[in-house]
Amino acid sequence: MSKHDDKIIVSDEKHAEAYNYDARANPQLADAGDFNDRTISVRDWVSSTFDDVPGQMLYYVKSLFPIATWIYRYNLTWFTGDVIAGLTVGAVVVPQSMSYALLAFMGPEYGLYSSFVGVFIYCFFATSKDVTIGPVAVMTLEVAKVITHVREIHGDTYSAPEIGSALALMCGAISIGIGLLRIGFILEFIPAPAVAGFVTGSAFTIATTQIPALIGVQKLFNTRDASYMVIINTLKHLPDAKLDAAFGFTALFALYFIRWALKKLTKRYPQHKRKFFFINVTRNGFVVIIVTLAAFLLTRNDPKGKARITILKDVPRGFRHVGPLRIDTPLVKAIMPHIPVATIILLLEHISIGKAFGRINDYKINPNQEVIAIGATNIIGTFFGAYPATGSFSRTALKSKSGVRTPAAGIITGLVVILALYALTEAFYYIPMAGLAAVIIHAVTDLMSHPRQLVVFWRVQPIEALIFLAAVFIIIFTNIENGIYVATGCSLGLLLWRIARPRGHLLGRLQVSDGRNTKDVWVPIDRRTINPDVKIENPPPGVVVFRPSESFTYPNASSQVDFIVDEVRRITKNGKHNAYPTLGDRPWNDPGPRSGVKAAEAALHDKRPVMRAVVIDFSAVATIDSTGIQSLVDARHQINKYADREVEFHFANIISPWVRRGLLAGGFGFGVPLRDFAEVAPVVEGNSSYSGSSSQQNNAETNDIKHRVKNYLTNTDYRDKRFKTQDEYDLNQAEKGGDGEDRWSAVVSNDTPFFHLDIPDLSLLPPDSLKKINADDSS
Repeated sequence: MSKHDDKIIVSDEKHAEAYNYDARANPQLADAGDFNDRTISVRDWVSSTFDDVPGQMLYYVKSLFPIATWIYRYNLTWFTGDVIAGLTVGAVVVPQSMSYALLAFMGPEYGLYSSFVGVFIYCFFATSKDVTIGPVAVMTLEVAKVITHVREIHGDTYSAPEIGSALALMCGAISIGIGLLRIGFILEFIPAPAVAGFVTGSAFTIATTQIPALIGVQKLFNTRDASYMVIINTLKHLPDAKLDAAFGFTALFALYFIRWALKKLTKRYPQHKRKFFFINVTRNGFVVIIVTLAAFLLTRNDPKGKARITILKDVPRGFRHVGPLRIDTPLVKAIMPHIPVATIILLLEHISIGKAFGRINDYKINPNQEVIAIGATNIIGTFFGAYPATGSFSRTALKSKSGVRTPAAGIITGLVVILALYALTEAFYYIPMAGLAAVIIHAVTDLMSHPRQLVVFWRVQPIEALIFLAAVFIIIFTNIENGIYVATGCSLGLLLWRIARPRGHLLGRLQVSDGRNTKDVWVPIDRRTINPDVKIENPPPGVVVFRPSESFTYPNASSQVDFIVDEVRRITKNGKHNAYPTLGDRPWNDPGPRSGVKAAEAALHDKRPVMRAVVIDFSAVATIDSTGIQSLVDARHQINKYADREVEFHFANIISPWVRRGLLAGGFGFGVPLRDFAEVAPVVEGNSSYSGSSSQQNNAETNDIKHRVKNYLTNTDYRDKRFKTQDEYDLNQAEKGGDGEDRWSAVVSNDTPFFHLDIPDLSLLPPDSLKKINADDSS
């Protein structure tokens, strides 16, 4: 066995070791003596997973309250940043939350309740310093739909706040369960294009429902119809517009103009960027104050209940609705059909925002813990009369830009909301509804994806661009639920298609050089990403090299092995020159020549080689199941029968010990297939073996391999069977390659010579090493 300093080499001492890579061994690893001969077992998995149960339970409990990991390090610098951010968000959340509550058919105070509970409770469970919990436009629209649905069934039996709080309780309980079970990963099955389409369509829907309120015609038709119908009806009633339009359009224009002007000033005077930012933040409150003052001057002398414009009127002071929730079975049954969509909206928006700002500010959130935080916030909120709350994109962005340092900023925001509830409710009386509609429209338009986002989706994956468009248009022309279901269903269907129809590649050899050294790399022969001018060598005659692009599991195993078998039949010839002498001998499904003579002549003139070996690169195979093993066993049997000999199956780059275990169980890796391993799950009793084997030599080989497979799968050290003592093993190693640091050790066990660290040098494949299948085995 040759060796060179710090290089991996190939041993060609014998066929069994012809393709295994050896490397300079770690002496401690080599002394262990059994690292190559052991395969993973259920016992290994159990011992590694439950190695410290008390410690794991303690860690789990601590992880439920992340505040304990940072609150003891709280300092004045953090406090300063949190106060500034908390006050800034508080100035925005008060008018926004009242506007959203009105969108859900509730009094404005319920929006303040939801805001207070959201920002105050979230900080105890948060793993994100930026996220702001509270009423949001999309969730509010869904709450409004649920309230409408329940009232269609039960009339006025349940009030809007009772329905909203019941929905918050049910969604919160589901969220808590998902988080505690640590299955938040299910949200990852909803991809970015579906989320973007859902948010864009929902934002458009909310904006259209507020336009009637902007011009004062909201009571003349149903604003809960599909968006396109609301637009049509709004255009029909433009002649009926009231004085509210003056307040609404003035407020909307002012909001956009102030933002535009301050952006221009920031570019012109960058030294005052911070000042302009905080002025821009207060634009919502400033505009609401101005239009409220104007409404007061206009309507102060109007008779009570007959104001010339629609105003907010009385807002109850303080927490008037604190107490247990009224909920019963009929209410639960009425809400139940909307729970899936409401929960998806609640969690998806929050997790998306948390991850986005975690990337921006260089920290990582725990999605499962964030799901628990959402659940706890909404469950506790039901005692305050709150309706479902989740992460707000606009307020989170504002909080991040304000320099927030910890989640404790939410407490400051909560104090601002309490101040509004107890000290400012009388000032809310004259707020014009058109002004609040302008605040909502201004907020939700920022959620709509820019048209260039569609271009990005198209460039990355055209099908995903179509999913984005489908979500948007279905929401606009029907409702949010249909948009979510269609977008999610199409995305899952696309995922299943990609899994079930993977694009595996046939590989060829390409020699690359850096000017000094040359090495071989194996690349797809189809040259999709390779310079078409470079030379790619096909594998040696009679050899197929295949690299799957997905795991070998039940949806795709059959299609992948069919691809291999089809390629074998395409590039190699049948091992029998006259396999079917007569027409009656030919199988019904073989469309070959009808004449046996013509078939024999065609075989004689066939210049294709006979199949010799199949090499499968498992570098992309993370898992394999029983169906995958069965498919490989079937392919081996088909190819052996077609070639009329035992074709070698080599596996390279096996990355998972469980994949290696499965291949060993299927009889792969040893070179000679197990004669009694033809089916993992036999359909007919007694049909689990290659029939008719009478070869004593084959039986001996089979028994030996069965013994070795048993030893592997039971974690018995096969090498210890050969060396009774450690001294015998050390002596044997010293005779082979020296001692100490000069010792060489196989990276992949020599007992499994058909498993390789990388694709082997196929030129070393002995051409005459393959045995003919016995005549009585060929069936």
